Amino acid sequence: MYLGLQSMFFKYVWDHQDPLLAARTLSTKSLSLAGCRRDTAAFQAIVCSTDPVVLTTSTEPLFWKAGPALIGRIEATLDGPIPVQMQLIGLIPDDNGCPTSDVLLDQQVLYVEPGRLQQVWIECQLAADLPPDSYHGRVSLYTHTLFEDERLQEECTFTLTVKDAVLPEPQAYKFYLDLWQHHSNIARKYQVERWSDEHFAILERYVQSLAQLGQKAATIIISEIPWAGQYSFRDREPSDLFEYSMARVTKDSDGFHYDFSAVGRYIELAERYGMAREIELFGLLNVWQAEAGYGPIVEGYPDAARIRYYDTTTNTFKFMHQRAEVEAYIQAVAAYFAEQGWSERVRVLADEPADIEKFLEQWQFLHQLAPSFKLKVAINHAEFLQQDIPGLHDAVPIISCALQEHQRLIERREGLPGTLLYYVCCVPQHPNTFLSSPALESRVIPWLAERLGLDGFLRWSYTAWPDRPLEKISYRPSCWPAGDLCLVYPGARGKPLLSLRYKWLQRGIRDYELMQLAKAAGRSEWVDALLQDVFRFQDAESVRSFEEMYSLQLDDYDRVMQKW
Repeated sequence: MYLGLQSMFFKYVWDHQDPLLAARTLSTKSLSLAGCRRDTAAFQAIVCSTDPVVLTTSTEPLFWKAGPALIGRIEATLDGPIPVQMQLIGLIPDDNGCPTSDVLLDQQVLYVEPGRLQQVWIECQLAADLPPDSYHGRVSLYTHTLFEDERLQEECTFTLTVKDAVLPEPQAYKFYLDLWQHHSNIARKYQVERWSDEHFAILERYVQSLAQLGQKAATIIISEIPWAGQYSFRDREPSDLFEYSMARVTKDSDGFHYDFSAVGRYIELAERYGMAREIELFGLLNVWQAEAGYGPIVEGYPDAARIRYYDTTTNTFKFMHQRAEVEAYIQAVAAYFAEQGWSERVRVLADEPADIEKFLEQWQFLHQLAPSFKLKVAINHAEFLQQDIPGLHDAVPIISCALQEHQRLIERREGLPGTLLYYVCCVPQHPNTFLSSPALESRVIPWLAERLGLDGFLRWSYTAWPDRPLEKISYRPSCWPAGDLCLVYPGARGKPLLSLRYKWLQRGIRDYELMQLAKAAGRSEWVDALLQDVFRFQDAESVRSFEEMYSLQLDDYDRVMQKW
């Protein structure tokens, strides 16, 4: 049996090679870590055995259901007042069916087959008032069978250097993170009624996980299926990816009535966790259309808004088909946000408009109805950036466009009232947060925003799970490489299971915050030197190969801790 230590950025693909040889080659018996205060320092332990082992991170008694078995208990301790948390790391099949480490499990016991490595995530929580110093720790592996006394099987050591710098609270992060939320998908996975108390209790746990990353925007779905279910009806084995409106509309003999209570409840929830700086509205602009009936349903209306209501006079549900009805609904939405004092934070989202002329017509029509709405656009082709879009408040080009039109973006930045972000989605191959992506690519995402002079990063898919995400995250792989659909998984007890990719992105965001602290302290040259170590281009518009764009050497990133 073998125990070793590895970086937090270690990723394992089970390829059935000699496990002990791989473990000894890939790991070390001692490790040095560094972290700032109000931060974490994380690494991994690797356990491997040529015999089956039941591995636990708990101190509770354990007998294996299949009879006598080798029990391995892993323990991590530090000599200072620093809480240490451990989680077993689970494997998720990639697009080729290869089990790949990604999910941080919520269970404390795991049966480990002979012939594979088992990773354990170990994270040290560094309080804001923790005295800067060097602390020493141990990772120990104890084994026994049935009623034997435990024996120390293996032991490794680590040193943790706590730096003087103090990170801000995540709600105060300068990095502008916008991960879209998929509320209906969460309700489906937990089999609860949408917008019920049960649903909101679960949503709160997901909001907490977003807030720990420094999320800035709350997603509001204000009409039915704005993404047309991601065109799932085209798939041979479709998954349910429809997102439904948070508004309730009824009609009686006096006319239409609008209930936005679920909208308000979610925004207030997001505000409690500091992630409602921006309120993103989906479903009013550039609504996705497709064949099989997913087109416009309102005569004379330039977009495909889908507003469902309950007609109390007939006891039936219907959709609005008259332009005047939809116009009145949009004005009611705008009035609601004004009444709540939220208008300044509201952004109407257009997700990858393809036809510029058609989009401008849609936006002009909407803006006349609701002048308080501000426009935010996710842009996937460079020609869009070359247009003067009246009323554009926030621009989010895909990374390839942000590079291709970088000089134009910087020149136009002063005229942009809001934020300038970039995004990745199913493309490009690099950098990205797929299961197949190098681990450091999740970390480099915030670094790239700093290098390009942008405000932050957007991702479309925090919880856009297929039907059985823990069994098969791969879905429509020709379009969405495994991992594209989520950064967390649905846990059994109504809370998210975080992923390694979540943790790696979080580390990159914290790196970004350290750079902002350094610049505020007059150390911009030091930040520039860090960026030069990581990035290999001088002119963004000349970049042609993402593989040659940035370093994949861990030491180049870890230098962010050296001078603190």
